[in-house]
Amino acid sequence: MLDFMDYVQNCFYYSSNWNRDNSYGSLTATARALLDFDTPRGIRLNVSSLSSPNFATSYTFGSVGIVDGSLSYLYSSLPLNIPSASSTIPLRHLIHGYRQLQELRPPDQPWWWEIWHEGKRVDRKATLLYGHLHLPTSYLSALYLRRLSPTTLLKLSTVSSSSLPSGGAILALLSHDVGKYSVEGLYNTDSALLGVRGLYNFGSDPRALPPLGKEETSLIIKSTTENPPTTIAGGLNGRFSAGLELYYGLLNGSGGMSTGIRFATLPRHTGFPYTMTLTLNPLMGNLSSTYAVKAGPSLALCSRFDFNVYSYESDLQVGIELWRRRSPPPLNSLDWVYRKLQVSPWDSDVPMPKLTASLVTKDGDEDTATSGVLKARLTHDWTIGLLWEGRAKELLYSCGVNMDLKRRERMFRGVGVEVGYSS
Repeated sequence: MLDFMDYVQNCFYYSSNWNRDNSYGSLTATARALLDFDTPRGIRLNVSSLSSPNFATSYTFGSVGIVDGSLSYLYSSLPLNIPSASSTIPLRHLIHGYRQLQELRPPDQPWWWEIWHEGKRVDRKATLLYGHLHLPTSYLSALYLRRLSPTTLLKLSTVSSSSLPSGGAILALLSHDVGKYSVEGLYNTDSALLGVRGLYNFGSDPRALPPLGKEETSLIIKSTTENPPTTIAGGLNGRFSAGLELYYGLLNGSGGMSTGIRFATLPRHTGFPYTMTLTLNPLMGNLSSTYAVKAGPSLALCSRFDFNVYSYESDLQVGIELWRRRSPPPLNSLDWVYRKLQVSPWDSDVPMPKLTASLVTKDGDEDTATSGVLKARLTHDWTIGLLWEGRAKELLYSCGVNMDLKRRERMFRGVGVEVGYSS
């Protein structure tokens, strides 16, 4: 489950119209969410608050052998009018599972962001500042996000600790996304690492849409989603993407690369949504393929196969995500009598409510019909990970366990519980 600060950061991306899925770093996001989930260890308590639309705080207290904690502060120049209470935040915004890719939207026009007052521009670029202090190690991390333009995002991540060789490091990431493709450049001061990565989407270009205003463009996207254009015979309502990553360390003189492809169905696909990826690291010889399918509104399945062409080592993982849906309200205690006697409720003086209570089924309100999710994974060496996340009254909780079935004497490798509250 995402912590409160990560949830607020995701809302910042969404509010500033930045698509995090259109990046090479998110190529295998679905498989990672279903197979690489973290299970809590020990006992941990999180208390967070969004005191204003621009400012958030979070405090963490935990015990894993030793007592530790952290303090976090966040500021956003863009007002975030979002659900902040732990009883109202949609669970699907806190728990990452199957990622359904959406239709690509054209980038905003630059003049949409302009605000003029008395002949002068008074608009400010959306900015986010975040700081996180770990105790008692005094390990400090910080994040700086700034939307430079409708198609450009600057991200600076820093860490400071006496345990690091140089006392700290800075990672700079500059992203450019136009919908059809995205390009990112990065630099890390730790080893003077330079890198570039990009993702290209085959098919139509969202920039081909007429450059209308915000409302008109939203209507075009909605109309295209609800009434998709007819495809050629045998065509698939999905998106095929290919990406590449290159990096080189100036200090150690070593480099690397990776490449990958992805096919994912879009909302207009009439069958089960599914995602397939294939990634390759030619220098290390690692080949990885994943397949994930959303078999139902509450069920998702995923598998991943890794193979090394040099050592012939392989690994297989399978995972499942199962959402628990809320039970419908109980029927009236006399409903069975009416059905047994085939008597209309209107002939009785006893009021009879509706026999069925519809649960919300729209995507925006789907969270009201769910109360928790179970995640499980199994590897080829019989290592099992189980995670149960949900909400109880005003609290959010996560319970997890890792087990190694081959070691009967010490089967449990880690057990933990995490409880969170936000306002």
